[in-house]
Amino acid sequence: LASSLALAAFLSIRLRSHSDQQKKIEEAYWDKERKANFVRKKSLDDLAYITIPESILSMSPVHITPAIESYLQDLRALSKVPIVNLTGISNTDLKLTYGTANITILSDYDFHYTNLVTVLQKLAQNLADAGETALAIEVLEFAVSTGTDVSKTYYLLASLYQETNTPEKIAFLIQRAESIHSI
Repeated sequence: LASSLALAAFLSIRLRSHSDQQKKIEEAYWDKERKANFVRKKSLDDLAYITIPESILSMSPVHITPAIESYLQDLRALSKVPIVNLTGISNTDLKLTYGTANITILSDYDFHYTNLVTVLQKLAQNLADAGETALAIEVLEFAVSTGTDVSKTYYLLASLYQETNTPEKIAFLIQRAESIHSI
């Protein structure tokens, strides 16, 4: 009976402590969110805008398929809109940095980025499947340079490096992948 009471008291104290910690975390979050909602609109000039290379936009694969052509058209359309990788940055932090009035446009920029890395992955896979290895590598290397977190991109690029007898490039690829996951 005494050990049961002691265990119950211990659990009660632990639960209260955890509840207090959770409450402090929530209060800090809502305080930060409250402050973020009053930040004035700021310039977006310092954002790392992504430009799709002309070599990708104008590529002409020998073995072009309707899917490859469609993905190239998607990239041409994306090249006309602002693209920014905001992966891992909360809306609250974006509002604190750039102002509440910019949150919609920043969401659009990030949506464009998500579309970009999705299209790049699909394009590269189709290029690789069509035997256009060099073009697939070019597309994948560009995707990696933007900070994509699409794991298929890294795996496909590593396999193409193996296939083209350039395994020394895989070490750099691993570093890039690890830096993405450490953010």
